[in-house]
This record gives sequence, structure tokens and C-alpha cells, in this order.
Amino acid sequence: MGTTETVRLTVDGRPMEARAGQTLLSALRAAGYEIPTLCHLEGLPPFGGCRLCVVELAGSGRLVTACTQTVAEGMEIQTSSPAVREARRQVLELLLADHPQACLSCARSDDCELRVLAARWGARVGAYVGARRKAQDEAPDVSSEVIVRDPGKCILCGRCVRVCQEVQGIGAVDFVGRGFDVTVAPGFGASLAESGCVYCGQCVLRCPVGALYEQDHVERVWQALHDPSTRVVAQIAPAVRVSVGEAFGTAPGAPLTGQIVAALRWLGFDYVFDTNFGADLTVMEEAAELLRRLSGTGPREPLPLLTSCCPAWVKYLEHYFPERLAHLSTCRSPHEMVGAVVKQHFAARAGIDPERLFVVSIMPCTAKKFEARREELGGAVDAVLTTREFIRMLRQAGLDVTRLAPEPMDPLLGQSTGAAVIFGGSGGVAQAALRTAYHMATGQDLTPDALEWTELGAGGGIRRLDVALGDRVLRCAIVDGLRAARALLESPEFERLDFVEVMACPGGCVGGGGQPRPAAGEAGSVEARLARASALAGIDRASPLRCAHHNPEVQALYAEWLGSPGSERSHRVLHTHYRPRAVPVAKAG
Repeated sequence: MGTTETVRLTVDGRPMEARAGQTLLSALRAAGYEIPTLCHLEGLPPFGGCRLCVVELAGSGRLVTACTQTVAEGMEIQTSSPAVREARRQVLELLLADHPQACLSCARSDDCELRVLAARWGARVGAYVGARRKAQDEAPDVSSEVIVRDPGKCILCGRCVRVCQEVQGIGAVDFVGRGFDVTVAPGFGASLAESGCVYCGQCVLRCPVGALYEQDHVERVWQALHDPSTRVVAQIAPAVRVSVGEAFGTAPGAPLTGQIVAALRWLGFDYVFDTNFGADLTVMEEAAELLRRLSGTGPREPLPLLTSCCPAWVKYLEHYFPERLAHLSTCRSPHEMVGAVVKQHFAARAGIDPERLFVVSIMPCTAKKFEARREELGGAVDAVLTTREFIRMLRQAGLDVTRLAPEPMDPLLGQSTGAAVIFGGSGGVAQAALRTAYHMATGQDLTPDALEWTELGAGGGIRRLDVALGDRVLRCAIVDGLRAARALLESPEFERLDFVEVMACPGGCVGGGGQPRPAAGEAGSVEARLARASALAGIDRASPLRCAHHNPEVQALYAEWLGSPGSERSHRVLHTHYRPRAVPVAKAG
């Protein structure tokens, strides 16, 4: 019992072993074979839609899709026979026959999976000529502040549909129409802004071509940098510093904080602050809010307290569970806290007109673009660059971030703790808040590494932890992904909890919709997320300060300006409110 059966097969004339029940695609990739796909998503059941992963069963000459075929004892496989190569080339040529030839001006020109595979397999443009889908004549959907949908470039791989439905449980887009007229779009003719999309960007991260991409803020930032009357401020999220290097040849998880600071100064930013400082502020405010709710002094403050750092999660709640909004923390997200402090406190100390300050947040997230436009937040952040957009700016400036000497953040909003760093991974917000809530309640520090979360159900994306807080047991949960969030919100377990962290993206911000795409497409995305999260955890463990209440700059800010966590001024500056949003045109079931 407990052993895994191994089967033996032959691949391209060489012996190989695989796990019984494993798909050929999984086994071949694990053995180092680069099998092309355009529809496969790690962690989801096989789809078999693109037919690019075909291999040949030796002896029979039959082609099978490696993503749906399981390994079998004695199986003989050819991965690059003439029949396999021709089949893959034909699939790619058929896709090119119904695809715009606008590669040089496409948002994905530098990392389009279709372009890369077409070149690799010698696919010819014009090999097939005929009618084209009606989607070719549709204008791009630019209705949202965050995501552009260009139906003419869609190759119907289904990745966006699957991640939206099967991972996030939303269903903002689906296959629409029949036969030759099928396309991927929101239902009932709705625009993306009307669809109930929460802008998590997981569809953008998974799209292999330029059919989905983020609204670009790069030119807006360049204009601010070259305006002599404007002082430009940058802030860097924790997950960005362990992913930017991937575009310049480093392994996922390589921390480059100091080098990123240096690069920003090379680009012309006047000040470089740390979103982690805002994360420490968030911990202080959220811990105080949690303890207040636990005390029962707020009649309209129910438990459990839900974290509010993830804007995609907040928008999801506003759309789909508005009756739960009273549970949502009123804390702004960390980058919005930094933006507010910069424009209201730093500007006064530095003698700068706040109207002349332009705050740029460099985020692993697409939904932060929507958040920065929320009227409730008063324009504290002027532009949001995803990690990918920041990488593009670096390349435009000819900077290789890995070759720069590290530089420190600017003071006042540049110091942070290990508790802030782990905000970038799933569970980090809850762990950081619990460290400080425990101190606020007991006067003692909780050993950071003592928190051990347990899975609630098999692979359900929910973890549980009970923490003794004085004479009370605090019941906590971490939720990874919006489908799991829906399950918890609809479960009787929800009412038995005291504190819940929700992150919309798998793995948290390290797997955010604005992060670099794996070099081999979808392959390796899980490993990249794990490596980034592990790096952030390592920075936390090595940090001399691991609790937000130990941050001297945070303590100085409270002493000088904010007063105390939860004070009238801190609530006015660092908190906000949320509101129900219209039920989407095509609400997911």
C-alpha cells in the first residue's frame, strides 16, 4: 500500500518509466521532452482541443493526443516522426489561415506562443486560403479599464474559458455561436465591462496570443517621467521583486529588490518607496480592526473579517455576494495606503504640491489598474504597471536589471518587515496579521513559524488554523482562488470563522495576472509560482524584523501623524468603503 506503480514504455527508441495513470504529456514533459500545446492548462483535466500535442503509436501509425492518452506498459511512442511533424505543421497552418498577420504591432509580438510554434515547425502563411470567421471583422472590446479583448486574434484554444470557469468559477467568457461562427466572448452580447469580470487577469496570463491583454500604462508613465513639472514616485510590490528577473534569464524566485530600485532611478523616478511599507501599515490597521470586531464593540461589524488586499476578490464580492460586504475589511490595499501617505503626508514634509506628484505602482496584478480608478480611493495612485509592463519599460531603456548594483529604497516609506514580504503569497496576509493581532491582544510576540495551516478538504483551496488568543480561540482560514471562495461563502463553515484571507489568483500575487508568462507557455507555471512564494518565505525568515509592529518607520508614522491603529485620522487616510455592483449580464451559476 502507498507505492506508486511504474510502467515501462519506449519513446523514440529509448526506454522510459512513468507513473501508472499519468498522461503521456505529463510523463514526456517530466522526462524533458518539449511537447507543444496551445490548449492545455496545468492542474485541469485534459481538453484535447488544439491537437498540437499529437504523438505516434509505433506499429499502428495512429496519432493520439498526448494530453488525453494515458501511459501503458510496453507502449512505444514516436514524438517527432514524419507523420507527427506534418500533423503539427498542418494544425498551425490552419490556425494561421484564420489569424491576422499583424505580428509586428501585436501586444504579444515578443512572446506569442502561436508565432513561436509556427516558426519552430515551419508552418507557412497562406498554405490554406478560404473564408474567415466573422470575429476577424469585430473591433477590440476596450470597455474595461483593465483588459482588452481582441476577438480577431482568438484561436479558440479555450484556455481563458477554462480558467475563468473551472479555476475562478466566474464564467465571464464562454464559447459563443456555432460551427464556423463560434467565438469566445461574454454572453448575451455583453461587453467585458458588463460581464461580471473581476479583472484578475488569469485569462490574460493564459492566453497564448494577443486576443487578451492588459490596458497599457507604459506611455502614461513615460510622459510623467519626461514632464519637468512632475515628481514621479514608484512603489514595488513584493511579488514583483522575485519575478522580474525571469525576463532576463534568472530562475523564478530570484530576489532583485535592490537592482529594481537602481533600475527605477535609471529610468528617472524621483522617489522609490516600498509597497511592503504599506503592507506593514495594512497589518497594523487590519489587526486592530479584527480585535475590535472580536470585542463586539462595532454593531455593524460582523465576523468573520474578510481581508481586502486583493481588488479582484473585492470586486467579486461586490458583484456576487453583496450581502457579505459588511464582513470585508475597510482597509485599503497596501499600494493604495502608500499612495495615500505619499500624497497626504510625504508631500507636506517634502514641500511638494500633491498635484505635482505622480504615483506609479508596479504590481503583479491586473486588477490593481481597476482599483486605482475607484472613486472611493481618491486618485491616490495615478498609474499601475504590471510586472510585464515594467519589463517592457526596462527593455525600452536598454536596462538589464540583473546587471545593476543594488540600491536602497528612499527613507520614510522604504523600510519593511518579513511580515510584509509574505503578502505576495497565498496565506501571507493572514499570517502577517495574526502575528500583530496576537501581540496587540497579549503583549507578546507570536513565533512566526509556529503557524501551521491544515487543508480543509482534498485540494479544495481552503486551509484552516486555530490560534489561541488569550482566553479565546481564533478560527482562521486561507482561501486560494475564487471558486474556493464561493464554496466557503456558501458553506455553513463560513459563519463559524473569525478571520478569512482570500486571494483571487492561484498561489496569491506570485501567480497574479500581471506576472511574466513561463517561457514554454503554460508548462512550468505551477513551479514558477512555488519558486516565487518560496523565495518570499525565505526573505521573511532571514529578516531581522518579522512583525509589522516592529517596523520603526511605521511606528514613527503613527507617532508623528496617524496617532494609533484605528484612530480617526488613520481611518480617514488608510481605510475606504465598498458598494454592491450590478448583477452581471451573464452571472455564473
